[in-house]
Amino acid sequence: MTSARKPELPEILGRISDSVATKVLTPSVVNDGASLPQTLLMKNADSPIDDTPRWDASEFRHLLEDTMERFDGARPATSDSWLAPRLHYTLRLTRAEATDSGLWNFIALCLAPDFVRWRWGRERGGRITVGQAARFSGRWDVQCFSRLWWAAELFRDGEDYRPVAKACSNQDILNTAIRLDLINHRPTAQAIVELLERNLIRTGRDVNGLVIAANAAAGTLVYEAIGPDEPRDYEALQDWIRAVATDPTYSRDQLPQGPVDGSVPHRSVERLTDCFRSLFETAPVRGKRAKDDEDEGKAVSP
Repeated sequence: MTSARKPELPEILGRISDSVATKVLTPSVVNDGASLPQTLLMKNADSPIDDTPRWDASEFRHLLEDTMERFDGARPATSDSWLAPRLHYTLRLTRAEATDSGLWNFIALCLAPDFVRWRWGRERGGRITVGQAARFSGRWDVQCFSRLWWAAELFRDGEDYRPVAKACSNQDILNTAIRLDLINHRPTAQAIVELLERNLIRTGRDVNGLVIAANAAAGTLVYEAIGPDEPRDYEALQDWIRAVATDPTYSRDQLPQGPVDGSVPHRSVERLTDCFRSLFETAPVRGKRAKDDEDEGKAVSP
């Protein structure tokens, strides 16, 4: 795959409106790999929300370059489980700030268009084409960077990022599960990760079968009652965000520590894990029935 040209880098993160992003994401940029008009984009960029050090672009850019180097020669999708927790740790946001598509537009268009092409691109006529404008500027669960930040936010257990790494190792968690409302319930998210940890669900088809069954059952089962959650400590979250200038930078070999804003109740996760395990036993999983029939046939053969 041909390497994409490194862009001129901004020093701080800003915002690019959806309307500007739409104008520059022409068919030649998306489908033919043409360069983005960086000068025009920077002229139309808004300032960050405040002047605190957390908008410094250098550490975030270094993380992305580190990712491309670390996973050079591997399938780019395998980088998601390594990058998601470190991205969340480096780019410290509240959930309200993370809903601002302008920030994600800026990162994809001004700071790291080469990373978007590395992660989602295909070589075509000597250029790297992405083919989907939404990877640069799109829905939160589709855009290149926001999907990873939100995956880390929804699947972390307080300061523990290990569930994030496990969840992001399955692409169907990122493609299907995170867009469901039930994942906003922290014990539910942790119970799904627990089933992955126990190898009770393994494949993308398993994940899709489980979340479809769990989502349908949510019409009659109240997961918040089966596995109640505890309130998060928002002061602890703010302390963690403010500490971005003094905390150590991410480690390549060890998971960072997220905000100490409260872990998910273990008992609630256990109850929901049992509930989802029962649902999965009868869940419609594509290919599962044929395999079961095949295994059953083998078992009765003389």
